[in-house]
Amino acid sequence: MNYTTPVIKKDQPDDTFKTQPLPQPIGKYPYHLHVVDIHPVTNPNQMDFHMVGDTGGTGNPEARQEIIDQMSLQYKPGSFLYHLGDLVYHYGEASQYNDQFFKPFEKYPGPIFAIAGNHDSDVNPDSKIPYQSLDAFTTVFCDSEPQHVVFSGESKRQSMTQPNIFWTLETPLATVIGLHTNVPKFGAVSAEQENWFHNELKSAPSDKMLILCLHHAPYSADTNHGSSLPMINMLENAFNTTGVRPDIVFSGHVHNYQRFHKLYADGIEVPYVVSGAGGFDELHRIATLDDSRFEPLPFPGIHLKSFCDDEHGFLQITITQTDDQLQLSGNYYSVRAGAPAMLRDVFTVHKA
Repeated sequence: MNYTTPVIKKDQPDDTFKTQPLPQPIGKYPYHLHVVDIHPVTNPNQMDFHMVGDTGGTGNPEARQEIIDQMSLQYKPGSFLYHLGDLVYHYGEASQYNDQFFKPFEKYPGPIFAIAGNHDSDVNPDSKIPYQSLDAFTTVFCDSEPQHVVFSGESKRQSMTQPNIFWTLETPLATVIGLHTNVPKFGAVSAEQENWFHNELKSAPSDKMLILCLHHAPYSADTNHGSSLPMINMLENAFNTTGVRPDIVFSGHVHNYQRFHKLYADGIEVPYVVSGAGGFDELHRIATLDDSRFEPLPFPGIHLKSFCDDEHGFLQITITQTDDQLQLSGNYYSVRAGAPAMLRDVFTVHKA
């Protein structure tokens, strides 16, 4: 039988020495980007967008392309893709972006926003051309103005103008906070970023859906990573300090789909959704109860409501506003070559 709660991996190695320094911000504090500056809003009472993580890799490009093709079929005017990190493997080298990002996503109709994953942030020690962590990522996503990317081949997709590696996307119906969780297996967040995050929580508009995105999944029941105690502790400290919690949390890093719900002491339930099955050839299965490498996470009130660990897939998100509330609706689709995307999970979040 599979676990129905998050797991923690026993004897976790400490690899925080892999933490990389961050590049300088391209924009001004507090690092906000308004979606209307990039893309027209066609309906002020509804927004649609896709989410997916871990699309990089060369081992199974067919899965990645199938996901992109299916998302493109679902595309609606005014929507976009929010990428949850790990666009290229295994290091964030400029030479990998054309084959793993620009060519595959060339026909996706909308803009692509992103947070960087651990592989995007890592540096290849054997590279013949020296580079700093996130050099290529910032060239693609954190430019001062949209322009052709020199290592994108003949792609027509121009650079994005995200103001920083950690940043907030403002939309008419939602505030999307994007954290940068660096290179270590279980993530790392600097004190400077934590202070920024606390301020973003406190200043977030109460009349919009508050969405949090980070690459490393706080909660997981998979057999490769398990849950991340550093990310759990960082998030809970922020929520307790500010008195503010997001309405939903999205992550990648783990190569499958999982939806957890965490019930807090005040009776509020927050979904934590992992969507990291974006195309990398290795999928991560859910741990079984007899797997001696793992043990249940010793925190109450967190339950795995749904998962898909045998096929690649992506999320389609819709936020609608009525007179008295906001509703976020999520659909998770898995893909197979030559077949329509299969709906595997549906969830909703309401905010009065």
